[in-house]
Amino acid sequence: MNSKEKFIITISRQFGTGGHEIGAELAKRLGVKVLDKQILNEVASRMRAVEDAIEKIELRNPLWRDDFTNFYRTYMLHAEYNGQEKDKTSHALFQAQADVIRHIANEESCVIIGRCGFDIFANHPNALKIFIHSSLDCRKRRIAEKYDISEQDAAAMIVDNDFSRQLYTKTFTGRDWTDACNYDISLDVRKFGVNGAVDFLMKCIE
Repeated sequence: MNSKEKFIITISRQFGTGGHEIGAELAKRLGVKVLDKQILNEVASRMRAVEDAIEKIELRNPLWRDDFTNFYRTYMLHAEYNGQEKDKTSHALFQAQADVIRHIANEESCVIIGRCGFDIFANHPNALKIFIHSSLDCRKRRIAEKYDISEQDAAAMIVDNDFSRQLYTKTFTGRDWTDACNYDISLDVRKFGVNGAVDFLMKCIE
């Protein structure tokens, strides 16, 4: 990736790795926009939908998942999209988000967190695709501390969120979310921490 030209960085991450914070800090150091929830706000206005309706589909884990769980099961059985009417809402939302992401990225450099950015920009000539992961024990400790909950509850959150991200990615891209072949860099953050991970990534970029 050439940081002296217009570029795109995508961050995919396991739940509890600090991937969002890493992406936000990376964007800050590079002086570019970070794209996450703001995408939904623009999508909401473009689709003329209220934000609450968007969040019900996309953000209120695990309720958003219900809209396309049946589709996913069919996909796994038949390995192709069957076009059922009940899946239109989720697919329309995903395509609207992808269009907004492409539009913003065409105008300026940015860091994209989640939203299958690695797939949207799979063939982009100046994109760096990053996957952030860590051990389950490390993630449990981090989530337990962040939300002041037990490690047992943290583990349940991790299982649910990781499943959601895997499901989302498989449904809309057909790819395995954890496959290293999807990314340029796959980083285990156990020994780095957020700032250490950003320091490492900045060195890769430079």
